[in-house]
This record gives sequence, C-alpha cells and structure tokens, in this order.
Amino acid sequence: MNADKGFRGIRTVESEPYQLPGAVTDILLQGGRFLNAVATDERHRKDVEAFVLRYFFATECGATASSAYTAVSARIPAERPSYASVTSILPAAAWAERESHDLFGLVPVGHPDLRPLVLHEHWPQGVYPLRKDYPLERRQTYVDASWTYPKVDGEGVFEVPVGPIHAGIIEPGHFRFQVMGDSVLHLEPKLFYTHRGLEKRVEGLDVSSGLPFAEQVCGVCSVSHAISYATAAESLSGVTIPIRASYLRVLVAELERLYNHVGDLGNICAGIGYAYGSTAGSALKEQLLRANAALTGHRYLKGSVALGGMAVDVTERQLLELERALSQIEPRVEDLVQAVVTDDVVQNRFRKTGVLSVQNALDLGVVGPAARASGLPLDVRRDQPYLAYDALEFEVPVQVEGDVFARYWQRLLEARQSFSLIRQVLNRLPEGPVKGPIEDYRKESYAVGVTESPRGENFHFLATDEAGRIARYHVRSATYANWPAVAKAVQGNIVPDFPLINKSFELCYACCDR
Repeated sequence: MNADKGFRGIRTVESEPYQLPGAVTDILLQGGRFLNAVATDERHRKDVEAFVLRYFFATECGATASSAYTAVSARIPAERPSYASVTSILPAAAWAERESHDLFGLVPVGHPDLRPLVLHEHWPQGVYPLRKDYPLERRQTYVDASWTYPKVDGEGVFEVPVGPIHAGIIEPGHFRFQVMGDSVLHLEPKLFYTHRGLEKRVEGLDVSSGLPFAEQVCGVCSVSHAISYATAAESLSGVTIPIRASYLRVLVAELERLYNHVGDLGNICAGIGYAYGSTAGSALKEQLLRANAALTGHRYLKGSVALGGMAVDVTERQLLELERALSQIEPRVEDLVQAVVTDDVVQNRFRKTGVLSVQNALDLGVVGPAARASGLPLDVRRDQPYLAYDALEFEVPVQVEGDVFARYWQRLLEARQSFSLIRQVLNRLPEGPVKGPIEDYRKESYAVGVTESPRGENFHFLATDEAGRIARYHVRSATYANWPAVAKAVQGNIVPDFPLINKSFELCYACCDR
C-alpha cells in the first residue's frame, strides 16, 4: 500500500505535508473535481513508516472509470502528524480533514473549524480508533465534556434546538438553529450519533467478506454501495465482469434509483403536510418494491450483487413481469407529479424555498440530484462511465433554480431516465454467464469504486495488506458530501420550512453513521 501504488489508471501526485495546498491548487486549475480525502495508517510498513493522506479528484471527464482519477498523496510522519489544511482553498474538504483528525489524529494546520465531527464530546482526547494500534474489541471509557456550537450574537437572536430524537422513525440527528424571529441565521447539524465502526470492523478480513458490510452502509442505497465496493475489489483482482452481469448491475442500480426518486416525490410533499402527494408517492414506491422482490427476492435488492458479477440470474418470465409492472407504474408517477405541481399551495411553498446557488454547490462539492438541480451537470454514469452505461442512451437533466421545486422536478426527470434505461436493458440484455472467477487480490495496493447512487456520487476506497486482506476500507457517501449544503440552503429561510428543505435533499443518517 505504498503512497504511489494505486490500482491501474489512478495518477498519483506526491506532495510534502506542508505543500499540499499548492499541489491541490494545481489539480483544481487543471479542472479536477474533489471527491474525498482518505487517511491510512502505514507506520508498520518499513517502506512507508508514516500515515498517508490522499486527496482524490476526478480529472478526466468521459474517461473510463479505471483511468479518470488523480490522487494527491502525502506521507505524514508519525512523530509530527500534521499537515497544511486545504480547506481554505477547497471548502469541500472540510469534513474529510476533520474526520481524519478525529479518527487518526492527523492535524490539518490552518483548518478554520477543527471541532470534533465523528467523535462526540464524550470521546476522550488523544484516542484515535482507526489507528492500527487501537484494538477492535476495546471498550472505550467516556469522559464528561460539553459540545461547542457556533453562536450568532445580536439583539433578538435565539437558539432553537431540534433533535436528536425526532417524531419520525429515523436515526438521530441534532440541528441547532440560530434565529431572529422565524428567520434562520445559521444552522449547525450534529450527526454521527449511531456510528457503527464498519470501516474498523472489516480490517483484517478477506476482501470477499467486506461486501456484506458495504451493503449495510445504507438500507436504501445498498446496490450502489455494493457496486462501489465490488468495483474496487474487482480492480484489485484485475478481473472484468461478464457483459450480462454488467447490464444486470445497471438494471438493479436503476431500479434502486427509481424507487428512491418515486418515494421522494411523495415524501417531499410530507414536508408541507400535503397528504395526497405523500400517500400516493408511498403507494407507488410500494409497487416498485414489490417488483424488486419479484425480480431479485429482496424488496431493497440486497444480495443481488456479487464479487465478479451478480449473485443470481433472472429469467425471461421475470423480465416480462418487470416490464409489465413498470408500464403500469410509469403513467401513475406522471399523474402524481402533475397533480402536485399544479397545486397552488405546493407552488407557494416549493418555489424560491431552500435555494442552493450553483456557486455554493460547487464550493461544497455537492453531488447528485441536489447538484444538478442547482445547475451542476455532474453524473458519474456519463462523466466516468462504468458498467454498461456507455452503451446505453440517457440524458443528464439539469435545473438552474436550486430551490425545493427544482429538486422535486429533478427527481421526476431522472425517474423518466431510469424508466428508459431499464427498458433498454430489458431489450438489449445479452446472453451469457452472470459471474466470473475472482483471482487473487493485489497485495499492498488500493483501488477505488465510484458509482452514481440515487443521492449522488458514492466513493469507496479499498486497500490491501501484505497478505491481500483488507488493510483499510473507507466510504464517502453522497449524503456525507451533501449535508453541509442543507445548512447552507436553510439560511435566510424560516424555521417551519426546514422539514421541507431537508426532505428535498432527502439525505440519509445511516450513510454517515457507517
């Protein structure tokens, strides 16, 4: 796992720890788009003897997924685990640098906000759970401490705490509002309450054992995460999956996108108490989930992806039943959206609410429907094509308003594309095997897997040790990238609009609590 030994196609740029801002600036000036920063503990390796911090960028739009990325890599000495922060020039890296500080003790000098992120106030200082000398079975003793929130001073300014326990059946998350009257001046989200330590738990396992963990990162994006992990693992093995499996992975990925988008078309309506939209959307989502179960045996498509291809094949009869179900559901989705967007109350509440400007979206590294609704034409399926997407026809719709209505309408446009892609797969599905053999995995190396999930770009990093087992696994979900944008979009709106704005992004707590 040398600092310069990534999987085929990743260009590596070496940097000294305190020269990282310059190296990152060079990549940005070349058109690089930031993906994530990943820390690894390689102090035990005689040829490294340091921590390694890698900043990943997408640098070749239109290139295949195995040749589209650049890593800016720096070795951080164990005796002085610090480096120059890049957050001032790359705000999208703020959370990644804070997380590396929490979990590895790497200090980003010059970071504007180095409060804890993943580890809350009761975690003792100086204890870093992703270092190799921190045992998995250790039961951590907590300490008494308080959490510091940013304050907005001024006459008439009040704090409004919301959560972490909510009325809905969802994971915990705390939101601290600074308000004047009903107007939000600042929102501070506090997440990671139920962090599961998945990345630590897979260390030392064989690569094939990591796939079930990847599927459990998020219940409603399990296919996207499984494909990301499988892509990285297959890159380490040097295998190419069968062409039929490539098409079937597209099929289940688009089915996942479809039930998420259709469910969101209803769920966003719940943010304003619009009962018809909410219930109709839920009913249509249920029909899609049943179609998933009929095709794969699981409503949320879990267990369908395997290393080397697909876990199971599908029959001609199953495909015909799927096509019949979709032909009934698609016009009902159109009817639902037509009823919603022509409602005067919806127009009043959705329009010009929760605006995220294209510049803010760009600065924060926003991905997925939220980015496209703000004017950023980003989509991994087109920009760094993987699986069979480069053999299929689809458009990447983009809005410019960046408000709740744009994010709502964006999902309809993307659902239309998913219906089209699914039909193309059904019509073009080639014959052949659905799973190929997996050879030995490259030792002391790493690979990445990047997919376009329903919420946007997922990034998985997978590294092996000298025995070819998992040395480091890291997940940056689309939700993780987009949470800071929610806080930005809420500013200037009224507190009662927060549930609506939040639902229009439709982010996931579990994706952060990995």
